[in-house]
Amino acid sequence: MTPVHRADLGDGTYRNPVLAADWSDPDVVAVGEDFYLTASSFGRAPGLPLLHSRDLVNWSLVGHALERLEPAADFAAPRHDKGVWAPSLRHADGRFWIFWGDPDHGVYQISAEHVRGPWTAPHLLKAGKGLIDACPLWDEETGEAYLVHAWAKSRSGVKNRLTGHRMSRDGRTLLDEGTTIVDGDRIPGWFTLEGPKLYRHDGWFWILAPAGGVETGWQGAFRSRDFLGPYEERIVLAQGRTEVNGPHQGGWVRTPAGEDWFLHFQARGAYGRVVHLQPMTWDDDGWPVMGDRGEPVAEHRKPAAPEQPVEAPATDDAFPGGRFGRQWQWTANPRPGWTVEHGGDGLRMNCVRTGDAHDLRLLPHVLTQRLPAEEFTVEVDLALESAEPGARAGLAVLGDAFSWIGLERGDDGAVRLVHRFAEPVAEAERDAAPPRPAPRGRARLRIEVSAGARCRFQADTGDGPRPSGPVFAATPWRWVGALLGLFAAAPPGRGSAGTATFADFRVV
Repeated sequence: MTPVHRADLGDGTYRNPVLAADWSDPDVVAVGEDFYLTASSFGRAPGLPLLHSRDLVNWSLVGHALERLEPAADFAAPRHDKGVWAPSLRHADGRFWIFWGDPDHGVYQISAEHVRGPWTAPHLLKAGKGLIDACPLWDEETGEAYLVHAWAKSRSGVKNRLTGHRMSRDGRTLLDEGTTIVDGDRIPGWFTLEGPKLYRHDGWFWILAPAGGVETGWQGAFRSRDFLGPYEERIVLAQGRTEVNGPHQGGWVRTPAGEDWFLHFQARGAYGRVVHLQPMTWDDDGWPVMGDRGEPVAEHRKPAAPEQPVEAPATDDAFPGGRFGRQWQWTANPRPGWTVEHGGDGLRMNCVRTGDAHDLRLLPHVLTQRLPAEEFTVEVDLALESAEPGARAGLAVLGDAFSWIGLERGDDGAVRLVHRFAEPVAEAERDAAPPRPAPRGRARLRIEVSAGARCRFQADTGDGPRPSGPVFAATPWRWVGALLGLFAAAPPGRGSAGTATFADFRVV
């Protein structure tokens, strides 16, 4: 199936972004002829997505490394902008490693022999508030291992500096108290230094790290002969004359053909942080040169790599056997009973009883996936199989503001099509359009998304597709793009509140 966003132009070139969805804070590693990428997943579960490519342009989602967020009790309810921040993906000593900073708990790591797992349980390597953007390095020249991380001022009161540690090779122990190895306050014009990625190249320790803010900053490079410094710095990628704001943090990778490339993100509002691929070379002084002489490229020759079919992370889902695909994540750690196993196709969700049913931002049992492109249309079939007054289910665009269209059982026993929304400051939803009858208790729901994440809602309850309500402008959360979501809920009470079945989820 042709992806809704196609980065591979089919003539040996590609266009940016190579991943047009919210794969925030990407990091990448090469293992043989394969490339693997992970990204921030914040408070959603499963976390730490794992993407695979053979050419850095065409990507597929192969799984997640983190089944549940820890501490588990802290993520029983949605914490949309917390959790897993800016992971680093590495391969050393025959294992894959992922390190990340949770701004409220500290630096964690997990590892696995194979990228598809099983992955070890999260190990808290360094406890503390405001420890973010952690990256390890195994130095094959000396046998030593190191860690660098940044700071979140919101938790620690510290920002604009990078801290380095010596680390045991098993990644379980830090061997010193830590040293500030780069202090951005001492560099004229630099601020909000964060997102470090640590490398060894050509006899130097390298730190690639952005500064200047997510939407307005630049990508920096630092180098030193000694891990503890002193480091010299240079701006190696900036917006310049292009429309690529940021450009912000990412990872450097060298291909088997010996080419160097840099993957980074661009903040695009409700679409989240989309991923760009930049060619990378080295100047006569040994500094990296990214993009077109330090500015992002819009189109470029593809990396020299084996041919790969045009591909993008999956979006569509027929829910075979009642199971959902890898592209879906819950808005909090999942609990038993949110879905119902059955032998047919279609996702059967229990109408979970909750007092927060009228604010989707507070529900842990919303099943979500990223907005997959700038413009697209999403459709899904819904059948409400609940006799409980107030039971509801639907298709949502979920962010700091939200809007959804779906079915609700009324106090009179009738099922109606409803379309509701809530603004960022609102604590409860309200009607975006008058309810209308859905006598069969079924509907085909549709959302058309155009440039600027402007969403137009439609539904077919048996008498043909009809538009519903005004245009809704999707909004991000802090750090997180808007999401597509499926949910089923019911008012508080005892016993089962019935189910809702979603089928034939498609994005075109």
